[in-house]
Amino acid sequence: MPKLISIHTAGSTHWVGDGFPTRTVFSYETVGGYTSPFLLFDVSGPQDFKPSPLPRGIQQHPHRGFETVTLAYQGEVAHRDSSGGGGLIRSGDVQWMTAGAGIMHEEFHSPAFSRSGGVLEMVQLWVNLPADRKMSPPRYQTLLNERIPRMELGSPASGSLRVIAGQYEQLTGPAETWSPINLWDLNLNHGTRTALRLPEGHSAMVIVLRGTLSIDRSAPMHEKQMALFDRSGGTIAISAETNAALLVLTGEPLNEPIAGSGPFVMNTAEEILQAKRDFASGRFGRIPATGA
Repeated sequence: MPKLISIHTAGSTHWVGDGFPTRTVFSYETVGGYTSPFLLFDVSGPQDFKPSPLPRGIQQHPHRGFETVTLAYQGEVAHRDSSGGGGLIRSGDVQWMTAGAGIMHEEFHSPAFSRSGGVLEMVQLWVNLPADRKMSPPRYQTLLNERIPRMELGSPASGSLRVIAGQYEQLTGPAETWSPINLWDLNLNHGTRTALRLPEGHSAMVIVLRGTLSIDRSAPMHEKQMALFDRSGGTIAISAETNAALLVLTGEPLNEPIAGSGPFVMNTAEEILQAKRDFASGRFGRIPATGA
């Protein structure tokens, strides 16, 4: 049975641009030795936005050396980047952007969502790239809800599970990844108990997005909290004390040094300095003007 190492609660809210009220659940600066290859996890919202003539969001900015994975639960976000990638994600959709050698991108509420207003709820995960893949060409994957395989859990049904990346039983997620990881998106019904098997040797964590639950008879966990496990693998039992939404992340650790500065995550301080020089010299490209 995996050993529970610690429980972490999201920090206070900070704004990313003017469109994303964000709380950080974990980052590599605090627990990176245990969460590799996962670097950071942010939750945005739920936040009710009033109608606006101009989309709110975050202006173009750079990344190098890792991937951003954005899951939409409510609202709509439009993405554009300097590699030509981009798209619109709505409830249930996922965007998976590989920054690789360097990319510029922007994220805004969609024009339609901006005009109508409504509730925005998103989460974003940063996934580290292996050292020999950090300078790979950028790429963008749109994973629409209908492409993500889903199964019912238990009999009678205790909830549902979607496989975004990796595998769960007979289901394989559509995301293409650079190292072995699993990303499972679950909804559990009040009063039910679900057993999940975590792979041996993987970093493993459970993040509660909504509701209250306990794991292997632990103290109750609430929304915006994360349970971090050791890498022994085995089965955990999750009891939903209310209707609950959660993410399960497991990944084979990279066991490589991490050097980070803002939007750049590399292996050495010199690589960070080079990323800053390359960005300053325009080597990350540019996002074409709208309509270009």
